[in-house]
Amino acid sequence: MSKKKSDTPYKKGDILTTDIIDMGINGEGIGKVEGYTLFIKDAVIGDRVRVSIMKPERNYAYAHLDEVIVPSKDRVTPVCPVARACGGCQLQALSYPAQLKFKQEKVRNALIRIGGFSEDHIDSILKPIMGMDETLPTRYRNKAQFPAGRDKEGRIITGFYAGHSHNIIPVDDCMISAPEYSGIVKAIEGHMRNYDISPYDEAHGTGLVRHILIRKGFKTGEIMVCLILNRGESRDGNYLTSQNELIEKLRETGNVTSVSVNLNRANTNVIMGDVTHTIWGEDVIHDSIEVVGRSITYRISPRSFYQVNPAQTDRLYSKAMEYASLTGNETVWDLYCGTGTISLFLATAAAKVYGVEIIPEAIEDAKHNAEDNGIDNATFLVGKAEDIVIRPSDSGIDNEDNGRIVMNERPDVVVVDPPRKGCDPALIETITESSPERVVYVSCDPATLARDLKIMCEAGYELKEATPCDLFPHTVHCECAVLLQKQES
Repeated sequence: MSKKKSDTPYKKGDILTTDIIDMGINGEGIGKVEGYTLFIKDAVIGDRVRVSIMKPERNYAYAHLDEVIVPSKDRVTPVCPVARACGGCQLQALSYPAQLKFKQEKVRNALIRIGGFSEDHIDSILKPIMGMDETLPTRYRNKAQFPAGRDKEGRIITGFYAGHSHNIIPVDDCMISAPEYSGIVKAIEGHMRNYDISPYDEAHGTGLVRHILIRKGFKTGEIMVCLILNRGESRDGNYLTSQNELIEKLRETGNVTSVSVNLNRANTNVIMGDVTHTIWGEDVIHDSIEVVGRSITYRISPRSFYQVNPAQTDRLYSKAMEYASLTGNETVWDLYCGTGTISLFLATAAAKVYGVEIIPEAIEDAKHNAEDNGIDNATFLVGKAEDIVIRPSDSGIDNEDNGRIVMNERPDVVVVDPPRKGCDPALIETITESSPERVVYVSCDPATLARDLKIMCEAGYELKEATPCDLFPHTVHCECAVLLQKQES
């Protein structure tokens, strides 16, 4: 039987006052009125607020924050003027110490509620979150992706999507991204207006410019600009009207060393296509990471995975190396290896490292990175981590088995750094069947981390230690490094 509106105690538009007693996993404030739960975006724990009901259900409602009557002791003024409208940062109204506390609890709760671990166990193995040193971190991101579109008046705009939508909020200067990005985006917007170059219209699949991708090597200062275009190949190498003029404008903005186009005609939410062409400068930019006293330089192409917060990446990877506990004799698998960011550090302390990544450009970068850094004991393979097959022999590896990667040597240590969706069940089965002594799991989502850890522990591993790390200040996202140890049979 369908639910009737009369089943809800409140209707759309009702005005209520409530105290925010908790915060949800997406950063929304949670209040209660006579036992009825309200989820309120932009409210923070400790606030007393006036809200209006937007979407009532039987036991809960989503409500709009109309007024902060009494602010929380942890409420601060957001550094970004469009923080409420933009969907990029969910926690800018919360002080940084309170953000760290929220993320620590988010990891803890996920491990207990989703992972099924006891509170005593988690409280004994969960270490304090590694936060940034700044009182209120800004300008920490080395990568940004700006969608292009039009406003209600038809004017070309770029910015970021509002929360849970594809409505673009114009952003002139993102306060968590490198300051150079503002001038680059403005130069591209101006060029599009001057030459009537249409932004992408995802409703109709028309228009040319879909996104503007910018990356910066924080240690080198090198900047890459990549325009994601809704078009196919060009016979003459020109993808935009007055392309050379735009290149000159981009060069004038600062230390731009690479300008490329990525071709994506797919009618999906996937930002980048499979084909990228450099139209000026270098194919890659460079950056370096320092872990346990060793600095390694990386080349980064437009589609390569590379952590967005360099300062915190150093700390996260140092923790991963600590958990790997390498002596120089181990064989290590690094799965979802990207450009080899963790692999190459592992290779400095292990006998052999095998890195696996599905993006071919990233693997090419990883191979060059190994060569550039004089590392010869790391092997990089293109493929899906979940398609690995174990077939013991003396021949090392063989990736000619119907596109699958056949590992002929069992690992002593497995390091896995999956996307937000976590590990594929087939990959977890492969890892546990390969029976490494230790598994180091680097996660960007506490919920999928907890789910995967539960499966691995049921398959014979013990959760020994976990350390959250804040790579994404002002957002709800939280990284975590975890050590799993094989239980003695």
